[in-house]
Amino acid sequence: MTNFRIWAVGCIASFFLLGVSLAFISMNDQTQTTSGTDDLYEEIISNKAKYEKPAENAVIDKVWKKTPGIEGRAVDVQASYNKMKKDGVFNEKMLVYKRVKPDISLEDLPSSPIYRGHPDKNMVALLINVSWGEEYIPDMVKIFSKYHVKATFFIDGAFASKHKELVQMIEDEGHTIGSHGYLHKDMAQMSENQAEINMEKANEVLYALTNKKVKWLAPPSGSFTMNTVIAADKLGMETILWTVDTIDWKQPTKQVLLQRVLGKVHNGATILMHPTQVTVDSLPELIEQLKKNYRIGSVPTLLSENR
Repeated sequence: MTNFRIWAVGCIASFFLLGVSLAFISMNDQTQTTSGTDDLYEEIISNKAKYEKPAENAVIDKVWKKTPGIEGRAVDVQASYNKMKKDGVFNEKMLVYKRVKPDISLEDLPSSPIYRGHPDKNMVALLINVSWGEEYIPDMVKIFSKYHVKATFFIDGAFASKHKELVQMIEDEGHTIGSHGYLHKDMAQMSENQAEINMEKANEVLYALTNKKVKWLAPPSGSFTMNTVIAADKLGMETILWTVDTIDWKQPTKQVLLQRVLGKVHNGATILMHPTQVTVDSLPELIEQLKKNYRIGSVPTLLSENR
């Protein structure tokens, strides 16, 4: 029995000494690891300001009126460190960012027309105003599909009633559908109430065909007053104008149309066109040229705060 006790005490002592040794080794390794990686952590902290961007609020610009904000980005130090610690060296390509939302969004601003996206956003939007030209729409839709482009079609309510299949084709392809009013009437000549009635009539037709609330209005011929903008706002709609015009309804040559756009395009541009033969002929080259420097998106994507 005495021998057993001596053996047991010896085993316990051996395990205790082994545990102390392992703990010391682990502590020593931890100290080395912490010491080695603290430098990397500190380097990320010291460099992060160079890569961060502040969020910018939506504003009503003196010239460009209602202008969307754009989100900022902040370096996630811990997540970036976790990605880099395997190599143990700072690598800007492995930085992880957190999105920083603006304090003021478009929805927070009073009624005002919108002409463009944020000037720092490397994107443009194609706007197609539709109250005629039904024979060209299928070709335009095919071209957009081929180049994986989403456009925004502002469709007249009366036109939509006559050409339901075209509206549904546009909808099925994932393009954004907005309103071009009803019967292409001059909204600048309407009272607020008259404009609201006109928009509601168009919206009813478009909603019946798409089952989606209409959020965007392009006044016919770009003719509007604040009555138009306020009426649209009451219906939960934004009034959209443009910054670059193809003037395709005057049937320019393809080269002239391309020059009109490519010579004036800019970050956040809204490019106006219509369903015409010259537009169909120009679209492939126009899209290819635009894609060299810009992304092409729908109006909702252009006006979103996503950088």
